[in-house]
Amino acid sequence: QLWEVPEELHDPGLALHTVGWPMDRKTYGGSFLYHVNDGPLVALGYVVALDYTNPYLYPFKEMQRWKTHPRVARYIEGGERIMYGARALNEGGIQSIPEIVFPGGVLIGCDAGFLNVPKIKGTHNAIRSGIIAADCIFDAIEDGSLSLERGIVLDSYDDALKKSDVWQELIACRNVRPSFSTALGLWGGMAYTGLFYVILGGKEPWTLKHHCKDSDSLIPAEKAQKIEYPKPDNKLTFDLLSSVALSGTNHEGDQPPHLTLMDDSVPLERNYAIYDGPEQRFCPAGVYEYVPEDSGDGYKLAINAQNCVHCKTCDIKCPSQNINWVVPENGGGPAYNGM
Repeated sequence: QLWEVPEELHDPGLALHTVGWPMDRKTYGGSFLYHVNDGPLVALGYVVALDYTNPYLYPFKEMQRWKTHPRVARYIEGGERIMYGARALNEGGIQSIPEIVFPGGVLIGCDAGFLNVPKIKGTHNAIRSGIIAADCIFDAIEDGSLSLERGIVLDSYDDALKKSDVWQELIACRNVRPSFSTALGLWGGMAYTGLFYVILGGKEPWTLKHHCKDSDSLIPAEKAQKIEYPKPDNKLTFDLLSSVALSGTNHEGDQPPHLTLMDDSVPLERNYAIYDGPEQRFCPAGVYEYVPEDSGDGYKLAINAQNCVHCKTCDIKCPSQNINWVVPENGGGPAYNGM
């Protein structure tokens, strides 16, 4: 969210990061709060790792709870939220980076997964990797191996990137995220990160593995604890749809749907029956909801694709991997301003 706050609350340049609450110790989560230099603006957000296990967890409402913490509320009380958005962060680190070169192209920045997880920072590596890619492309044009008529696989980019400070930074922080997924949870991850990342600079001679795919982490609803969230107060906390309205998202009504299902029977027979319809909670834009059938008993999954803010969470977290997210019509989606 982006907030406009009273001048007396604004502290230009202040950066606040938190970890943990309102997540429990077994669920990875953290936040950022930045006082923007231009105007009395505060940019804030809460990150919930998508390998959470409880199907009743509602990331949007967890962020609302986080804002009620006194350390956070003190900076936005009396202010006005002016923008809302959401996106999925690729926190897999160097263990999850795919092939970054392919015939006719390369992957750079967050498309490849160059996020520094403990710093929640990826813009710098997006810029650096973009510069490296541009240099390699220019060199290939200069030596004649690349032309407008003939594309190549730019292996020089892969080599140059792995010799750069981008790669060294990713190696240093590679074990931070998976260290929070042990039986010790939050406390184990904090201890590991403090010792091996902060003090020793990530020079340990081993690399931890991620424990599972995000789509495989949910437990059945019958084994999960339901979570009761407080109603929004419309001062610090708000409902989902009024928030989505602030994203400026829009899609032409006659365009082909960009959110489709592999199998129309799966939502009810698996997602709803086993996990109590988690897509209606993990989506940060209210795209998915289970509504009564037009006739008779039972429910069906309604997809409000016009609400989509293009975060791709559904494509990642759906326990059946049944949602197919494709690129929508040009010009559609959120219209973020200042975020």
